[in-house]
Amino acid sequence: MDVIALDAPTDAQIRAWHEVLAAVHAADPAADPAPDPEGTARLLLGAEPGARQRLWAVADGGRLVAVAALRLSGEPGTDRPGEIDVQVHPVHRRRGLGRRLLAAAAEGLRADGRSSVIAQVLAGTPAVPFLESQGFECVLTLRGMLLRLDEVPPERVARLLAEAPAGYDLVRWRGVVPDEHAAALARAKHAMADLAEYEGAPWDAHRVREMAEVVAKRGDALYTVAALHGGTIAGFTEIVVPHDSAGRAAQYDTAVVPEHRGRRVGIWVKAAMLAWLADECPGVRDIETDNSGDNAHMIAVNEELGFRTERESLEYQARITDLP
Repeated sequence: MDVIALDAPTDAQIRAWHEVLAAVHAADPAADPAPDPEGTARLLLGAEPGARQRLWAVADGGRLVAVAALRLSGEPGTDRPGEIDVQVHPVHRRRGLGRRLLAAAAEGLRADGRSSVIAQVLAGTPAVPFLESQGFECVLTLRGMLLRLDEVPPERVARLLAEAPAGYDLVRWRGVVPDEHAAALARAKHAMADLAEYEGAPWDAHRVREMAEVVAKRGDALYTVAALHGGTIAGFTEIVVPHDSAGRAAQYDTAVVPEHRGRRVGIWVKAAMLAWLADECPGVRDIETDNSGDNAHMIAVNEELGFRTERESLEYQARITDLP
């Protein structure tokens, strides 16, 4: 079986790639929805703006049995790590196929001047021992949570909105942040420490706008609610409603600037977001989110809103020098 690079995947290769993902999901079920063919096609046919993508697969005759996608954000040589996803059809596991794909990706990382790579996998799946055997170390535990909106009493949202912290005002926007809030939003994003140690890219006004533009180019809608104090952003929350979400929205970033913590700013902006979505996007039935396992405060906020834990994911990182 050969490792092949898929620089321009054909329709047949996209279908074969999707068959691998579907088989992996069936063997290692989680709370995540099963992969859909359209989503797989979007994944393979276009990297997001500001990023490049490399694809490899192991072919057995005309059939793909293992696949790997490498995402490279920023310019070559940047400090930001690459992001790798390796999937092996359950029937073909324990044959060294994942290692061969990882070796191909490692060459791609070296050629791009990267020093590290990260991967996110579900806890308790075969991906965990595989990554650990290849030099990866766990750097973050993520608790996947789900909020079913029909289980949230309207009076709960109304009460949280009525308990607005003194001295704060709400502002909200859809899509790219207004110019007058761009720099303040970037500063507020620095309050998120979960990924700072290995993400390697600082937030600035340009990156904030770029992220929103990426979401828009996918056809998805980004909603942001922020709390203002003295004209600057004290805290914010973001929700993305995919254009083909089938009723499920995704929580993006939520953060409260350190000097404004302890005043229930976070749960206030989240409640305001729920009220906005109820009016703006009545088709949204649930919201999924990931929280750092050691972020007890945000987990408590989400549980108070009604989120329930559905899964646990692990973020792994490896230095390129440790890869095969």
